[in-house]
Amino acid sequence: MIKSAKIILITVTGALLSGQGFAASDPSNLNELLQSVRAERSAIAAQNQQRETEFVQARNQQRAMLQRVQADLAAEERRSAALKEQFDGNETQIRDLEETLTIRLGNLGELKGVVKQVVGDFKGVVDNSLVTAQYPGRQEEINRIASIDGMPKIDDLDQLRILMLEDMVASGNVSKFSASVNSADGEPFKADVVRIGVFNAVHEDKFLRLSEAGTLQELPSQPSGRYRSMAGDLFDANSGVHPMALDPTRGQILGALIQSPTLVERTNQGGPIGYVIIILGIIGVLIALERLLTLTLAGGKIKAQLKNSTPKADNALGRILGVYHENRQVDPETLELKLDEAILKETPKLEKRQAIIKVLAAVAPLLGLLGTVTGMIATFQSITLFGTGDPKLMAGGISTALVTTVLGLVAAIPLVLLHSFVAGKSKALIEILEEQSAGLIAEHSERPPQ
Repeated sequence: MIKSAKIILITVTGALLSGQGFAASDPSNLNELLQSVRAERSAIAAQNQQRETEFVQARNQQRAMLQRVQADLAAEERRSAALKEQFDGNETQIRDLEETLTIRLGNLGELKGVVKQVVGDFKGVVDNSLVTAQYPGRQEEINRIASIDGMPKIDDLDQLRILMLEDMVASGNVSKFSASVNSADGEPFKADVVRIGVFNAVHEDKFLRLSEAGTLQELPSQPSGRYRSMAGDLFDANSGVHPMALDPTRGQILGALIQSPTLVERTNQGGPIGYVIIILGIIGVLIALERLLTLTLAGGKIKAQLKNSTPKADNALGRILGVYHENRQVDPETLELKLDEAILKETPKLEKRQAIIKVLAAVAPLLGLLGTVTGMIATFQSITLFGTGDPKLMAGGISTALVTTVLGLVAAIPLVLLHSFVAGKSKALIEILEEQSAGLIAEHSERPPQ
């Protein structure tokens, strides 16, 4: 029993010691077990003593650190209080100085505001003035004056006055200078430029404008030939007085002028129907002019025949007189029939192609109406697809509708007038032939029978 209990005690004690991380070797008797327990207790006591020592050292370090931080906080609080006191003193001093400055400035304070406003307004003038293209340093100077925060100095005010006087003088001068010009395609080149006050600038016969970068640039679309001719004459002139178109709005009217389409561009807006109307109108006018010329020549020959009793075969009246002379021996009824036949032969020659002119005068406005309808169809299609948010999408159809209508009227009105002139002239000549024929019949009837 004792031996069994000893074995059990040794086993339990070994298990406990193994669970605490001690030596895994099992003691063989109680003495060894006692020595092992004492050794382990001494090791644990030494380890605990070391831990307590480290804890005390760490606590002392934290306490010292806390004392230093508290000392620094107290110092910063004292410094903050001193700075706040200094700040409040500075605020009071600044307020007193501002009051003193306001009292001493008096009207100069209003002058500062006026100068700022004038400089701001004049800066916009300088940035958009053609004089700046000739004197680019003006922008730097006005920008320097505009950037002054306080009261400008006398020299700055004097420089501002000089810049404004220069602009006033330049607005009434026409000067020629060399500058860098950008073409309509954006390619820069050096060229001579003529500046007409602050209103226009031209190179040869091309108008220029001042870009946002302060450089001169050719207009993408030039005005009509009349204005370009005046610009070219002024550019080539060395002295004297020359007419020139000026834009008092400094580019706004010129910009609106070049945006309006030319006659060719406006015609192109009519599309294929517009070209057909123009071709028909030209054909009708040519036919009408040909008929007017032919009838005028025929009328001149007929009037010459009226003064000559000898019939000539080169005119209608002469040919009718020839028929009369060939049939003088017949009775009046037969002679009347012969003369009527001769007049009927001459009438188609005098009324030739009048029906074509009349048809073209009627077809032209109908084609214009057709263009109007097709243009409105295109407009409604754009509205259906894209809505009415962007008017530019509908501009093409509306242009076709309006331009074809105008072209149809422009072609029809002169054709109607020309047809009226041609028909009246031919009718007058036919009436002369009928009048002379009736006179010949009456004369033949009054003769005694032979």
